[in-house]
Amino acid sequence: MTSWITICAGCKRADWGERGMDKTDGEAFAELIEAAAQTAGINTRRVTCTMGCERACNVIVQGAGKISYSLGMFDATPSDAQAIVDYAIMHSESETGQVPFRQWPIGVKGHFVSRHIPLPEQN
Repeated sequence: MTSWITICAGCKRADWGERGMDKTDGEAFAELIEAAAQTAGINTRRVTCTMGCERACNVIVQGAGKISYSLGMFDATPSDAQAIVDYAIMHSESETGQVPFRQWPIGVKGHFVSRHIPLPEQN
């Protein structure tokens, strides 16, 4: 089952104003993630806010019936984007969404914020 990367397009790093950016850090990061995900078969979507402003830039890796993970505190670089996509590929290949720590890409280690257990199936 394909996993999704939900990207907070509203994220702004603390020094956003001083850098004179014409778009948010989240928008710039979304472009990088979308480009990397396109060839990997991972779906992406943008949202305006994930309520993790103090940890910008934020993403959520999720899949139906799987554990989902919120990650943040990225610098919004191409290597950050690729690490997220690489992790999402592993998440997609996992039946439960769990990926052993030793397999995590270096670029996502230290960026996990929270884990969300899937809802129980309804009868």
